[in-house]
Amino acid sequence: MKPTEKIKKMAEAKKRKHFVLVHGSNHGAWCWYKVKPQLEAAGYRVTALDLAATGINMKKIQDVHSFYEYNEPLLEFLASLSAGEKVVLVGHSAGGLSLALAADKFPHKISVAIFLTAFMPDTKHQPSYVVERFFEKIPSGEWLDTQFSVIDSSNPSRKTIFFGHNFLTLKLYQLSPPEDVELGKMLLRPGLVFVDELSKANKFSNEGYGSIKRVYVVCDEDICVPKQFQHWMIQNNPVDEVIEIKGVDHMPMLSKPHQVFDCLSHIAQKYA
Repeated sequence: MKPTEKIKKMAEAKKRKHFVLVHGSNHGAWCWYKVKPQLEAAGYRVTALDLAATGINMKKIQDVHSFYEYNEPLLEFLASLSAGEKVVLVGHSAGGLSLALAADKFPHKISVAIFLTAFMPDTKHQPSYVVERFFEKIPSGEWLDTQFSVIDSSNPSRKTIFFGHNFLTLKLYQLSPPEDVELGKMLLRPGLVFVDELSKANKFSNEGYGSIKRVYVVCDEDICVPKQFQHWMIQNNPVDEVIEIKGVDHMPMLSKPHQVFDCLSHIAQKYA
């Protein structure tokens, strides 16, 4: 095969690989703004989604009544894919819960799920299990100026979480450029806490979520979801591969976007 033909075939193979990027709580598709163009410049297809009542999604948070409704943009997107098309699904932070739900509904449409310092449920416990363990390990004072509010007085379990500026600066973005800290302060929207709902939900199935390939990307300087907790989730629910990115905070797509690009590209080439 001639070198030019080989390069052309490689480019076509990359185009067939489709990344779907899912953000965490309070954030939106905007947080991938550094990684998305790098992936596209390398020849990949990329879709960054806003979940319900996040980013520029017009839905009001008061109108999101369930975890399923919150994830409708992702589920509808996967349902719209053509027959036989598979995606590389990437979830950051609380976006890991969205990955599990999506994989349970559409395992045949996901070539690999990548948990980027993300909450990673299992199939042995209720979907809320890892988040409950997380809240147990984090003293209330560690949340600093983060606000937890009841959104519906008739249902006290419906709560929102909104990261405060101090929490953002000291716990989430501590290694990220100051411009990105300011961007976060401008664009964050309150998120919903689904722990109570997920504690009563059916377990994710072995036939759905449990059947897909999973890779966990550990971020070693994450203060929000500490490295030890990331490894506990991996031990609780072993994955196909563990990759560690060094010198990154909870927002690796902002603090070290090129390392994230390298990592995602490696995983796509290996598993997709």
